[in-house]
Amino acid sequence: MQRLLVAFSLMPAPVLMLTPVLVLTPVLAACDSGPTPPVPTDVAAPPADAIVTPSGLASKALVVGTGTVHPKVSSSVTVHYSGWTTDGKMFDSSVRRGEPTSFGLTEVIPGWTEGLQLMVVGETRRLWIPEELAYRGKSGRPQGMLVFDVELLAIE
Repeated sequence: MQRLLVAFSLMPAPVLMLTPVLVLTPVLAACDSGPTPPVPTDVAAPPADAIVTPSGLASKALVVGTGTVHPKVSSSVTVHYSGWTTDGKMFDSSVRRGEPTSFGLTEVIPGWTEGLQLMVVGETRRLWIPEELAYRGKSGRPQGMLVFDVELLAIE
């Protein structure tokens, strides 16, 4: 959006002159410059072939990784991800923002900490995270089981 602001200035002679000044108003683009990932068909519940850990985290590799090292609890990682509630509503996506994110495994919900340790670089995995390993009913956060597609890009 551009607006034209007309400013007045007095010249040395007693003449009033209109001087147009272009004022640019920045418009912040919505944080959705990347593609919108499709809603997984199995978002409501993990399929029978998903791996389930003793904590209740279910996961399934979607793309096999090329790495051999798994992140540790003390690791920092860089990932691309998208998250949905079980009714198919996307609530967050670095893919949609067009920029991966980095964090320490101790800085995220327990389901992410556990799930990322199952992965190697280059892998994409779908995680079905029970509420107890997610936001535990915290106000203002997605409720219930959450589903994430996570691509592990790097381990620092």
